Amino acid sequence: MTTQERTFSQEDKEYDALYAGRASFDGAAPGEVLIPWDIGEPQPAVADLVRAGGFSGKVLDAGCGLGENAILLANQGYEVTGVDGSSSAIEQAARRAEARGAQVKFLTSDATELDGVGSDFDTVLDSGLYHCLNDEQRSAYAAALHRVCRTGATLHLFCFAESVPSGTPIVAQALISEANLHANLGRHWEIQDVTDAVFVTSFTRELLATLGEAGVPEAGGARPGPDAIQVDEHGRVLTPMSYVRAQRR
Repeated sequence: MTTQERTFSQEDKEYDALYAGRASFDGAAPGEVLIPWDIGEPQPAVADLVRAGGFSGKVLDAGCGLGENAILLANQGYEVTGVDGSSSAIEQAARRAEARGAQVKFLTSDATELDGVGSDFDTVLDSGLYHCLNDEQRSAYAAALHRVCRTGATLHLFCFAESVPSGTPIVAQALISEANLHANLGRHWEIQDVTDAVFVTSFTRELLATLGEAGVPEAGGARPGPDAIQVDEHGRVLTPMSYVRAQRR
């Protein structure tokens, strides 16, 4: 059994330690495995995009995490490469894919460089990676994506919206404005749409209350009102996102 050695926080983003079980999410109970963005299935917003025909050709899942979206795409017949900076996440994603009979090429690579991932991708999925980077990294990431994609390729990018309610353990720096998107993507990608979306998390209202009592930083810095936090039919907290559709210049 892996021993948790440290705390994963908004300031100390040790993703590999979190995926490997060497770190616990800030505010979680001792020994509790909590990866808020892993819901054990593809994000419904991504599944909707797949059903709508938003993907074509070779697909790059940048920041694929534990691989749920990549597995969905592969099982729909796409040639998929999933990339993440965490080797532990990639190992677990590969095991999940094998268990579900999905053929996905999983690689560990720095998203700001994307060395060795291949080229001529037709579609890119970013399901919550962009907002994990600082501005210098975001600019380098946009350039790296441009390098590995063909002209006219489509980028589907989901990031935290500025409308994320207070009470959600997300630091203000991760809330993304349209100005930020244009500043960092615009040189290499033509942004065609920025619309509202929603992601499902593994949080519950009760867990968010516990995290708040533990002093975990909250978006907006204030406790939410009773109706501010929305949940799905399973009681999982829903997070407002921005969906960005862009085309490679």
